Amino acid sequence: MKAITYPRYGGPEVLQLKEVPSPTPKDKEVLVKVHAASVNPLDWHLMRGTPYLVRLISGLFRPKVKILGADIAGTVEAVGSQVTQFKAGDEVYGEVSKTGFAEYSCVQEKLLAHKPATITFEMAAAIPVAALTALQGLRDHGNIQPGQQVLINGASGGVGTFAVQIAKAFGAEVTGVCSTRNVETARAIGADHVIDYKLEDFTQNGKQYDLILDMVANYTAAEYKGSLSPGGNCVVVGFSTASHMMKIMLASSKKAQAHKQNILTFTAKPNQADLIFLNSLLETGKVVPVIDRSYPLAQTAEAIAYLEEGHAQGKILISIEK
Repeated sequence: MKAITYPRYGGPEVLQLKEVPSPTPKDKEVLVKVHAASVNPLDWHLMRGTPYLVRLISGLFRPKVKILGADIAGTVEAVGSQVTQFKAGDEVYGEVSKTGFAEYSCVQEKLLAHKPATITFEMAAAIPVAALTALQGLRDHGNIQPGQQVLINGASGGVGTFAVQIAKAFGAEVTGVCSTRNVETARAIGADHVIDYKLEDFTQNGKQYDLILDMVANYTAAEYKGSLSPGGNCVVVGFSTASHMMKIMLASSKKAQAHKQNILTFTAKPNQADLIFLNSLLETGKVVPVIDRSYPLAQTAEAIAYLEEGHAQGKILISIEK
């Protein structure tokens, strides 16, 4: 099968389209013929091996697993002996730890869901990492409630476009923060208010929010605290630098605790139950994946380079021939 491999760490130039052996599913795995995948910041962090802490998991000097890609959508080709929920021919989507940028990929059964008939493979491939991050950040860590004032910083990106729509589905009043070129995108997906960060700093406008979900992570803990209502939650997903992330992780300051405010970070956990929950939002049209552009498998390097520029509106897809 064809796959995008990276034998060493580096920029997009290290990615190579190669013929590699097709995988064989283990007892609890499903072999998926991949029709579409999508690109995430995780891919370029693994590709570059930065921050260097990621190498403790991915390999100190060279990557252990030499195929990138976490989000996939496709058709079940074969199943392991203990798989009970899927059969050959089923249309599915889900998250693999890696190996998504390939014609075939093996996925644990518990990390897959049936693809809603109302969406395409390309739309399904956009969902897993970004939508699960948005859902778990808002619901599980942010404790979102109907009627709350919720601010999404990075509202036009991969996670942000899902977060705006999911927050609206939970009944929140949503403020999206993005650049000038993305203001209309944020409005189109349902943001009640949009702040152009080039014209206004939300931490300096005197407004407070019950919940902040931040994918940009370009503020200090004190700035977040000043923009939170008493008892509010700030969930930081992205990070600008490794040192800044460490500061946020240590930011359970006494002042924040005095107002019962929480500032926290997390990493989304892939699971089938949340994908099924997202299916209900997708099938009713409450959530619609926002797609910036699509690249063929052979141009995965260009796709990741575009993502690194930081200007994508929604998700970037990798299209693989059916």
